[in-house]
Amino acid sequence: MSTSYVGRFAPSPTGPLHAGSLVAAVASYLDARAHGGTWLVRIEDIDEGRSVPGAAAGILKLLHALGMESDREVVWQSRRKALYQAAFDCLAQHAYPCGCNRREIADSRLGLAPDGSAIYPGTCRDGLAPGRTTRSLRLRVPEEGADLIEFTDRFAGLVRQRLAVESGDFVLKRADGYWAYQLAVVVDDAEQGVTDVVRGADLIDSTPRQIYLQRLLGVPTPRYLHVPVVRNAAGEKLSKQTGAVAVEPGDEAGAVAALQDAARFLGLQVEPVASLAGFWQAAVPAWARLLSVREAASLNPPG
Repeated sequence: MSTSYVGRFAPSPTGPLHAGSLVAAVASYLDARAHGGTWLVRIEDIDEGRSVPGAAAGILKLLHALGMESDREVVWQSRRKALYQAAFDCLAQHAYPCGCNRREIADSRLGLAPDGSAIYPGTCRDGLAPGRTTRSLRLRVPEEGADLIEFTDRFAGLVRQRLAVESGDFVLKRADGYWAYQLAVVVDDAEQGVTDVVRGADLIDSTPRQIYLQRLLGVPTPRYLHVPVVRNAAGEKLSKQTGAVAVEPGDEAGAVAALQDAARFLGLQVEPVASLAGFWQAAVPAWARLLSVREAASLNPPG
């Protein structure tokens, strides 16, 4: 097993694993195995208010049934709050209290960030207005002109984002008291030694903010690979809110069928097999072949 590659799958326990999240799990697992590396599972339950009782246990049980086992002990974000506080303490000089609510930010009419969130107008950058109280804690991003973040995604190629105009100052601690996803994921990836992040393309637009945090904290930036997301008939990202159905294989044949579906969505050419072992033996080299083509394309775009 390689000591230089560490990947991870980090589901949120807001419901059972569905076809969309299974695609991300399979891609991350295949990438780790193709590199002879370590594959980790992290339960991203930092938003405890949205966690569904029993969902995490169900996800772990399903991964086991599909032949995907974490190479180390499973990590739970809800048990790592001291790490997030310590990271925030290091960032305090770059952060400030914000008294704005979502409606006020939306009413600023600066538009939406690439991930669909409202761009923060900087209302509280110079201090809270009289009568305002702190709702959240925000990170100050560089001024326009010094705010460009670039990275090369292993599938998508060059990605560029100007934080000041496409994101604005973003939240590190939310109004409900929970640490924000952007901070938690950066801290966890660094603490776990993650070298490669493989996840859905719906998260690609949050990556520049995470890279900026990594730079401020002085931790390494992983390589990133964002795979296409599964969508429903209406073109919406598959999720619990858009009618996603839980993956329930039932037996080994059902497990293999679910994995074959995920492999086909990822563009893998895997011949039909009858066992889990047979699927993984065929899928890992198929992923390596696909990867060589996609990575070459991302580094050498046409034209």
